[in-house]
Amino acid sequence: MNNVGGFSMKEKRFDPRDGSLVLAHILFAFGALLAGGIAGMLQGLVRGAGLTLPAGIGYYQLLTAHGVLMALVFTTFFIIGFLYSGISATLGGSLVPLARRLGWSGFVLMSLGTVVGVICILLNKASVLYTFYAPMKASPYFYIALALVVVGSWLSGFGIFVNYRFWRKRNKGKISPLFAFMTVATMLLWQIATLGVAVEVVVQLIPWSFGWVETVNVLLSRTLFWYFGHPLVYFWLMPAYICWYVVIPKVIGAKIYSDALARLSFVLFVLFSIPVGFHHQLMEPGISPFWKYLQVILTFMVIVPSLMTAFSMFATFEIYGRSKGAKGLFGWFKMLPWKDVRFFAPFMGMLLFIPAGAGGIINASNQMNAVVHNTMFVTGHFHLTVATSVALTFFGIIYWLIPVVTGRTLTPKLHRLGIVQTVIWCFGMLFMSGSMHWIGLLGSPRRTATTAYYDSAAASAWDPYQMVMAIGGVILFVGILLLVYNIVALMTSPKGETEYPIGEPLDTAAETPKVLERWSLWVGIVVVLILVAYTVPVLDMFGGSIPGSPGYQTW
Repeated sequence: MNNVGGFSMKEKRFDPRDGSLVLAHILFAFGALLAGGIAGMLQGLVRGAGLTLPAGIGYYQLLTAHGVLMALVFTTFFIIGFLYSGISATLGGSLVPLARRLGWSGFVLMSLGTVVGVICILLNKASVLYTFYAPMKASPYFYIALALVVVGSWLSGFGIFVNYRFWRKRNKGKISPLFAFMTVATMLLWQIATLGVAVEVVVQLIPWSFGWVETVNVLLSRTLFWYFGHPLVYFWLMPAYICWYVVIPKVIGAKIYSDALARLSFVLFVLFSIPVGFHHQLMEPGISPFWKYLQVILTFMVIVPSLMTAFSMFATFEIYGRSKGAKGLFGWFKMLPWKDVRFFAPFMGMLLFIPAGAGGIINASNQMNAVVHNTMFVTGHFHLTVATSVALTFFGIIYWLIPVVTGRTLTPKLHRLGIVQTVIWCFGMLFMSGSMHWIGLLGSPRRTATTAYYDSAAASAWDPYQMVMAIGGVILFVGILLLVYNIVALMTSPKGETEYPIGEPLDTAAETPKVLERWSLWVGIVVVLILVAYTVPVLDMFGGSIPGSPGYQTW
């Protein structure tokens, strides 16, 4: 049962030193999920049910805590822990010492940044939402906290690159394991994309918030954020795709449809998900329509690898089903292991990514975006992507990853509880995200604590949907509580050896071209695309016609 470049967990246990690093990231991530879930539920009750909170806790304070903890902290910690586990499992069975040290250094910096940032939010010194748009101005220590999180993630990324390079030197001429290749692609995207937000925070926001400069260039600030903000979506999605491509086939007893197709899709994600931030700024003045149009075109290019992923996954499922004797057009569907939470949770994430992706096409289309821009439709969209497709996949991962790194086993009871938790999550998101989409089409704005508009009849018609959103938020929080219970149960389940599920390609699959691992080529193309998409419009933002803005506290 040897995997190419890796090992079978039946032959060798997961290195406990690596397991500690992975587990630290995973547990911190789900601690952030719990805290962010509390803030999200309260936020929904304030807006949807008119709840008044004690101690002067404000709606925007909750909204900031929810967004930062869920969208930035939960995802980043989980992803880095997951990627380190795969690097350890597939590149020789253990991390090299330098990679492990860099991983721990990154964890410490990110944890410190998170704690400082959350304290600023709790003190109501940083109610600027997770996008922290200027000219709203937070405490400088909030921006310093963000910088610590980014720098910590860079150290973790360098650790992954070090381990990958070490393996390549010892295995010259070989194609690296698919999991490792995808991990490098994911962290390359992250390292390149976070340069924008790092420049924004360090060069613009920290000096401005300390009062060292009087004004900030708002347009440049938002452009630098969205240079990072859209690739962030694919930083969330690509680890989910790793699970779909590499892990799920092994879980169900199938083979990877095409190693080459999987690698090509990740190369395309790296190429086309970074230079597209202007499609988040289609309604923003100060940017030429030509440059917006160019980036919209590049945005639609990202649809191609997503469709490749969908084709590959359903081809894997159908080939597996027919190998088990399935007949008819959809007979293979019945053969899938619906009672296995390791499959069921990620599959529901795949399924719900279909409407989520359709919503993304709407947001990226200039005319349709004009209808839904800055409405609750947008909020519903990213709850359907990161909070559903991505989150459900991450939930499915923990049911085998925690047993792998702790030397435990996944019991039948936890399979059942995991499926119940998945159903609760999907049900809650149906209420909440569905209502968000619909109320957005009716014109309800996002980023607002109240939408009464002096008792306008049109605004009053939104009230029932906002109540349904609040109900959905409560159901989702119940799902979080059950998930936390399941994590504790996983860590105390019976001892045993659990295999790290790494799939193998079909025997009939075409050979993987070695050019796909020429990272210098792909990084070079990315740099060219970024320069083409951003150089001229960013230079225009330094013109004297764009005024600077002082800082404001709107809360």
